[in-house]
Amino acid sequence: MMKKIAAVTGAAGGMGRAIALQLARQGCDIAALDLSDQGLAELSEAVSALPDAPAFLPLECDLTQPEAISAAFTEIDRQFGGLDILVNNAGTCFMSDFPDIPADELDRQMSVNFSSAFHCSQQAVKRMLTREGVKKIVNISSNGAYNFDVFDPPHYRASKAAMDTLTKDLARRYARDRIAVNSIAPAMTETPLFNVLTSEVLEKAISAMPHGRAMQPQEVAAWVGFLASPAGDISSGNVIILNQGRDVR
Repeated sequence: MMKKIAAVTGAAGGMGRAIALQLARQGCDIAALDLSDQGLAELSEAVSALPDAPAFLPLECDLTQPEAISAAFTEIDRQFGGLDILVNNAGTCFMSDFPDIPADELDRQMSVNFSSAFHCSQQAVKRMLTREGVKKIVNISSNGAYNFDVFDPPHYRASKAAMDTLTKDLARRYARDRIAVNSIAPAMTETPLFNVLTSEVLEKAISAMPHGRAMQPQEVAAWVGFLASPAGDISSGNVIILNQGRDVR
């Protein structure tokens, strides 16, 4: 069986690190894209410590720059010869509120959360069309794209909603090419993004979770691993909501 090649964006952060390690444990060679060279070095050590450690390619990349994304995927070609799995995980949440969101903050929010996924998906699809089997794109969205009871600011919601629409479009567009595209939309998950919240907002958000705790990155990563596995081959075009049942009406 051909070894799977997986690219993970924002791989040095809390969620991205958990996802990269999950896919590495499943035997995928990993291309890790992130701005943090230190974070990539730490992730490289963690991957190399795994039993039967796969190949690991750290790619320091500004995901707001399409030219940098293109160069990173060219390097994936050079090192690995193709791509089977893309996880668009890179994201952030800027907390200015409407109607006082600066124009440059809106542009950066959309660039980091949506445009990076758009450009990476374009690069990935070109490569996936020549690969055997079912290829996978997994977009890390957010409950904030649809749940208006939570605190998320509108430009963050818009960026994730745009990602979910991209998910559905690509799933439909490439179904017969056997490229499966899904979004995972977690609620409160303990990552460095917690640092942008006030203690009051954070406490209120966690108290709303039915299990009385935030979710952990490795719990979300396990769902990415499921979609990346053969069990996920028949799932495409879905937004999978992970929130402990908080929003059931």
